[in-house]
Parts: sequence; structure tokens; C-alpha cells
Amino acid sequence: MGIIDILVFLLVGAIAGFLAGQFFKGSGFGLMWNIIIGIIGSVVGGLVFGILGFATTSLLGSIISATIGAILLLIIIQKIKT
Repeated sequence: MGIIDILVFLLVGAIAGFLAGQFFKGSGFGLMWNIIIGIIGSVVGGLVFGILGFATTSLLGSIISATIGAILLLIIIQKIKT
């Protein structure tokens, strides 16, 4: 995994966190935390999609799976937080 791959991974995670934060508007996590959650959520999304047998081969597919993972992670965090 090269430096470009790592930068793309972080960028996809940041986009996913931003999109998930827009989905949960008003949840109180803030932009920076949503980006961090998006980066972690991209790993979660990759694992979930892998378990379900779906492969993401494009940048758009990676953003979609990362966003879904970030949304799942935000749901879990909100349940724990309350």
C-alpha cells in the first residue's frame, strides 16, 4: 500500500464522514469528528460489504460503501451516547 493509496483512503473516509454527518444533521458530533468517524466507517463499510459478498471496484463504490459504514458507525455511537 503506497502513499497514494493511503491518501485516497483518507480522502474517501473524509468524504464519507461528511456525507454521513449531513445524513445525521443536528446530531452534535461536528465536522471534524464526522470526518474521523468516516475514516473509521470506511473500514466498517468495507468489512460489511465484504461479508455480504459485494466488491467495490470504483471510487464511487468505495465512497458509497464508506458512507454506509460511517452511517452504521454513527448509529452505533448515538445508541451508546444516549
